[in-house]
Amino acid sequence: MDIMTTVNGNEHVKHGLVPMKNSKLLQLKVDHLYHIALDTEQHDLQTMFGDVKFVCFGGQVSRMERFTSFVIQELGLQPGTGDTPTNYAAGTDRYALYKAGPVLAVSHGIGIPSLSVVFNEILKLVHYAKCTDVTFFRIGTCGGVGLEPGTVVLTEKAVDGAFQPFLSTTILGKKVQRPAYVEKPLLEELLSCSENTDDFKTVTGTTMCTDDFYEGQARLDGAFCDYDEDDKMKFLNNVKAKGVCNIEMESLGFLAMCNHAGVPGAVACVTLLDRLKGDFVSTDFSLLKSWQHRAQKLVLRFIKRRITQQNRHKNG
Repeated sequence: MDIMTTVNGNEHVKHGLVPMKNSKLLQLKVDHLYHIALDTEQHDLQTMFGDVKFVCFGGQVSRMERFTSFVIQELGLQPGTGDTPTNYAAGTDRYALYKAGPVLAVSHGIGIPSLSVVFNEILKLVHYAKCTDVTFFRIGTCGGVGLEPGTVVLTEKAVDGAFQPFLSTTILGKKVQRPAYVEKPLLEELLSCSENTDDFKTVTGTTMCTDDFYEGQARLDGAFCDYDEDDKMKFLNNVKAKGVCNIEMESLGFLAMCNHAGVPGAVACVTLLDRLKGDFVSTDFSLLKSWQHRAQKLVLRFIKRRITQQNRHKNG
């Protein structure tokens, strides 16, 4: 395997290639990307994925399949055989992996642990495929804090449930902290893809990323709840006072891993409800589906703009 590593903390980036920080991978004859059903021996990863420039993560398999169809349509690509995009990870039931031209669409499940597994393997995939100048996105849904439902939030930084702006993880029994933020130029470029004619607002702000959907997000309807409505509202009002715009369960891990890997990454999520007004999503399903399309639309505008710029540079 041809692998570029980070030595003594210095990234050896050549022509925009994604560096690999684990030099021990050099000792592997074959690297099995087990959870996405690919490996470096049976699959020609460079031929299959070498043109990838954008990797878009999202929670649900069905949502990422629909996003892939949207990309195919918007980029004017020829769809693959059959009625649906090809799932390259079909050999496993853990995740789904789709490709549309220079775009990979990956399902990550719920929460940081699930995201972490597939993120590791996708990072290795784009390295082995010799992809260059790759940008990662998480596109998802969230609960808003004082925002109108249907608003798209672009994360400036992510904090945990205790308002700490880093991922705290345990490695070999020791706590390791990794910061979780979006580089300002990338954030501004993504924000500039919003348009005055949009029928929704796009805002930037802090995202709270929790370990749990129920107690971790101050809901009252979980199997466990040792606090009351007043406690909940006191917490949520404090969340708002600290500048948090939305709450979800993946951004902290996603941005921390992007930063640690040296890969540009951003998060765009649409709010499905205002948590200051309730715990439940009561909006009509068809409207929710259209809202979920909003963050996808914004990221795809970014992708189309970047592709245009890259083509001009090639032809320049």
